[in-house]
Amino acid sequence: MVAHAYTVAFEGVDARVVEVQCAVTAGLPGFSIVGLPDKAVSEARDRVRTALTSMSIALPSKRITVNLSPADLPKEGSHFDLPIALGLLAALEILPRDAVAGTLALGELSLDGELVPVIGALPAAMAAAEDDRSLLCPRASGAEAAWVDACTVLGAATLMDVVNHFSGRAVLEPCAAGEVVPDAAARDMRDVKGQETAKRALEIAAAGRHHLMMVGAPGSGKSMLAARMPGILPPLAPVEALETSMIHSLAGLLDEGGISRARPFREPHHTASQAAIIGGGRNAKPGEISLAHNGVLFMDEFPEFPRQVLETLRQPIETGEVMIARANAHIRYPCRFLLVAAANPCKCGYLAEAAQACSRAPGCGEDYLGRISGPLMDRFDLRIEVPPVAYADLELPASGDSSAEVAGRVAAARQRQAERFGAHPGIRTNADAQGGALEEIAALDGESRDLMGRAADRFKLSARGYHRVLRVARTIADLDGSAAVARPHVAEALAYRLVSSSREA
Repeated sequence: MVAHAYTVAFEGVDARVVEVQCAVTAGLPGFSIVGLPDKAVSEARDRVRTALTSMSIALPSKRITVNLSPADLPKEGSHFDLPIALGLLAALEILPRDAVAGTLALGELSLDGELVPVIGALPAAMAAAEDDRSLLCPRASGAEAAWVDACTVLGAATLMDVVNHFSGRAVLEPCAAGEVVPDAAARDMRDVKGQETAKRALEIAAAGRHHLMMVGAPGSGKSMLAARMPGILPPLAPVEALETSMIHSLAGLLDEGGISRARPFREPHHTASQAAIIGGGRNAKPGEISLAHNGVLFMDEFPEFPRQVLETLRQPIETGEVMIARANAHIRYPCRFLLVAAANPCKCGYLAEAAQACSRAPGCGEDYLGRISGPLMDRFDLRIEVPPVAYADLELPASGDSSAEVAGRVAAARQRQAERFGAHPGIRTNADAQGGALEEIAALDGESRDLMGRAADRFKLSARGYHRVLRVARTIADLDGSAAVARPHVAEALAYRLVSSSREA
């Protein structure tokens, strides 16, 4: 007779329910696992056998077959240990079959029967809730999974705890959700001396989730400005926090089950590989663009990234998701991020300083920024020059608005957008608007339309560039509290779009 247990296999952030069918039959003694398991799953038989032996449970001298259904779905990871053990104990009539079949389980077994925490407990809890089952997992993973209120989450420290629970000797208590991780102390915008234009651009970018390119000499404050972006962004909404945490759960980044309401801020080094940025590698893990979902992706020394890596950003920027296609898997990850890029104007960095520039100026600037293709540059809504700060300005006291004051204006603008797009699912900020929704929210009057037309003709704006200017103008109007997009809003948006640094943008 076949016993049934249930677990999940991960396809990106989605967890697909897998039925673990276990049969103990007469025949040549053996223990086989079928159903497209990877090496870690195949090795589960040795971990399960040894863990049961540590509990004084000896496997019979019979044929043991474990089938992971659906058989054509790749099974990867050590979290199959616990459901295989449960299915086997149910087949041996040590545990009640009905109770085991009503539970979705995941967890790795150590050789002495302890349960080792695994990644993906949060998506697994979502799958368990949708399948109307409770979730059984290692105790260390329970706080993370318990954030899904619709699912009862049970956390066990050892396999013996699981046996005692199902036998009724010591019932496990449901896990409590982890703590909301307090936001790290944000760096204050007032720490930046001067750079008022750059501060204004950061505020606009944060308010509408517009991609920002900063070009300036070394030491002008580009990285310092970018590091203050998290301090002016509003906290994650509950839905956004769950989306982001599911990705971080698969990457093993949730600390003790705690979920943060702060927007992620990722800053990969320019030596990062394509798989690290986009996703992929072993088991097609999420990359930096997905780990920055609903947050900020800061790419310093932007032209120094490999050309192939930069070009792969083009489609995710437009669609807000990335498809990682491999021979045996097609995994889709969300990646709706705010891209902040920083670059020097040339290889030496001092193109505008005749006394410090190298002998190849100005050609070196064209060659250096030429590493960024036109189609990719066209996807930046805001392009600004960050000039060096004068020594005299460094001696001045802090000035300008604090991050808290800027964050208040950004939050108000985001709230206006949330109310505006309430009837448009999938649109959260002005950067997401397109088609009819964009025409509706950014309708221009006669003066504004005339200005846009003349700018589009003179600077040869692409259709994408034209629409991005409209989105930025709508965000500037939101920051001003204006219901309509006026000529000054369009003029400022065009100023950020048409700025050039040593070459025509």
